Amino acid sequence: MLEINELRKRFTGGPDAPGGKVALDGISFAVRPGEMFGFVGANGAGKTTTMRIVMGVLQADSGSVSWRGEPLGYDDRQRFGYMPEERGLYQKMRVADQIEYFGRLHGLSVQAAKKATDDLLERLGLTERRRDAVQALSLGNQQRVQLAVALVHEPEVLILDEPFSGLDPIAVDALAEALQERCRGGVPVIFSSHQLELVERLCDSVGIVSAGRMVATGTVADLRAAEGNALRVVVREPAPGWADGLPGTVTVQGDRHTLRTTDGDDQEILRRASKAGRVEHFGVEQPTLTEIFKEAVA
Repeated sequence: MLEINELRKRFTGGPDAPGGKVALDGISFAVRPGEMFGFVGANGAGKTTTMRIVMGVLQADSGSVSWRGEPLGYDDRQRFGYMPEERGLYQKMRVADQIEYFGRLHGLSVQAAKKATDDLLERLGLTERRRDAVQALSLGNQQRVQLAVALVHEPEVLILDEPFSGLDPIAVDALAEALQERCRGGVPVIFSSHQLELVERLCDSVGIVSAGRMVATGTVADLRAAEGNALRVVVREPAPGWADGLPGTVTVQGDRHTLRTTDGDDQEILRRASKAGRVEHFGVEQPTLTEIFKEAVA
C-alpha cells in the first residue's frame, strides 16, 4: 500500500506575497495494490505538488510518504513510474530509441529494454511510428510514448499527472486500457484529471482536493451514498410557477423544466408536475462525480 500522511507544504512568497502560499495543508490518502485512484481538484488545488513530493521532486515541510509500511526512499522511487504534467520527451529522438533509452536509465539490459519497448509499441498502437521523431507525432501519440516511458521498467507503482489531457476518445481508450491492465497485475495507479466523467468510469477510489486539503475521499459508491439520492423530474412546457413552494432547484433548457430535490413528498411533486405539463422523466438518481465535486469544494 502507498500511504500519504498529513503532507504540508508552503512555498515562500515574493514581494507581492510576503507570507507565501500554502500548497498542501494536511493531505492524507492511501492507495491499495491493484487500485486505480483518481485525484481531482481545481488548478492550484495541490495535486501536482502532492505527486512531486511522492516522487521526490519536492520535499514536504512535514508529513510522510510510505510504501509497503516503510518510509519511501530513493531506491523505492526508482521502481515507480512517473508521468509529469509537463512532458519530458526528447523531441528529435526516434520513438523506439527514446523508450529504450529510458529503460536503460532504469537499469534494464540492452536486450530487456528492446523487448520491453517492442511490447509497449505494440500494446499502445505505436509500432508503425517506431522510427518517427517524437516531434512528428500528434499530441495523442506523444502521450502514448510518454506512458510507454513510464511503463518500460515494469513499475511497482504508477503516478500520472493529467495523462488524458487533450486526448481524443481513441487515445483515451488506449491509455485507459494500458492502465487497467497494470491494475489487474496488482500495480497501484494514481492519476489526476479534470475529466470527472472519465475518473468516475475508471477509478476504484477518488480523492477530491481543494486549497491543499482533502475534502472528500473514498469509493465513488461511498461518496454517492454520502450525498444521498435525488429525485429528478423533467416537465415539458409546464405552466408558469408550477414548482413554486416545492423543495429543490429548477433548471430550464428550452421548454424543459428540470426539478432536482432530496426532500419533499414524491407523490405531491408528481401530482404538481402532471398537472403543470407533460412529465418526461420522474425518478430517483444518484449524484454524478461532477455534482459531488461541486458540493465538496463549495
